Amino acid sequence: MKNRIVIKSSKAGMTVILDPECSFEDLIGELAAKFKDSARFWGNAQMALLLQGRELTAAQEMQIVNTITENSGIEVLCLLDQDLDRVERCEKALNQKLMELSERTGQFYRGDLHRGESIESEASIVIIGDVRHGARVTAKGNIIVLGELRGSVHAGAAGNQEAVVAAMEMAPLQIRIADVSCHYGDKGRKLGKGPMLATVENCSICTKVIKKSFLNMLNFN
Repeated sequence: MKNRIVIKSSKAGMTVILDPECSFEDLIGELAAKFKDSARFWGNAQMALLLQGRELTAAQEMQIVNTITENSGIEVLCLLDQDLDRVERCEKALNQKLMELSERTGQFYRGDLHRGESIESEASIVIIGDVRHGARVTAKGNIIVLGELRGSVHAGAAGNQEAVVAAMEMAPLQIRIADVSCHYGDKGRKLGKGPMLATVENCSICTKVIKKSFLNMLNFN
């Protein structure tokens, strides 16, 4: 019988190779069984995940991640993409989209925010630079950082849980959206590789890799 799912581990994370001809529903069932049977082997590992073998939609990728985490103690920190050209095109598209949003709202700040510095916005805000460790950004709408986020941010400060936080690199001290917050400690651990999006899901902060399918979620109206 053909092995329809191959799982490989390395220092960089875990690679799951999927049969391109098998139905997605059958793959999900087999994937759940594999990780349930090997849960003790993996333990409570935190790792990046690379999916290979077939084209997947964003919804299918998230279903795979959920299947792995629900059937094991693994925490998937981020999804990796080996197609460097696609990653670059996605980041360029994200930058272009965010710049269009900032031009529409007029709420943007150019430059890095350093320790002890803070900025507040009555709407959404785009930071064209880095938010360094010890800096703080507060906005009643969304917060977009076209750089590295290492400080603290509070989006949806007037109580809007639909607000989002996005950054090209995300290693924050704290993310707060409305009255929901998450502290990440002082070590500055990156939450993933490349652009990341933070939202409120099930009364907690959820972070995920930004893909093209997420761009239209960033509503600055």
